[in-house]
Amino acid sequence: MKILMIAGDFTEDYELMVPYQALQVVGMDVDVVCPDKNKGDVVKTAIHDFEGYQTYTEKLGHNFVLNASFQNIKLHEYDGLFITGGRSPEYLRMDNRVLDIIHYFMELEKPIAAICHGVQILTAANVIKGLDVTAYYSLEPEVRSVGGNFIKKEAHEAVICKNIVTSPAWPGNIEILKGFLKLLNII
Repeated sequence: MKILMIAGDFTEDYELMVPYQALQVVGMDVDVVCPDKNKGDVVKTAIHDFEGYQTYTEKLGHNFVLNASFQNIKLHEYDGLFITGGRSPEYLRMDNRVLDIIHYFMELEKPIAAICHGVQILTAANVIKGLDVTAYYSLEPEVRSVGGNFIKKEAHEAVICKNIVTSPAWPGNIEILKGFLKLLNII
């Protein structure tokens, strides 16, 4: 199976690297792309941590070398889509090409995983009306504004609804990956 992963500068490090490596462990090919960047280019990640403040803290993460070029992807080759979180969804959701990818996967009901702020891309694509999703708690108004059902979950939990699995943050990597593999009929 082949998975498309969308990331961008200041995506959350654990929400990119952990799923990227875990999906490969189970034998999947994973292409990580970023609009306007090519194979071999770098996205800078951020590390978000929960340290007892009203929201997460942010530190510089690692450089992640993209292994595919955004402009060369052939959507029909992919069995599923994984949307990373962090700050990159804030601006990636403004790219109509990214929204077209979301619509493609939704129309074909192919599995989509969106973690943390990755749900912002789903809200911008206007594809979650009537669907149960979770995300970082501050996205509740955004989810509700497009008709989605925001399900409050702990950071380590996930929600599956139709072809979408979501989780509030990187502590949910295990559950979102289990849900994604279930949607892909791997487990």
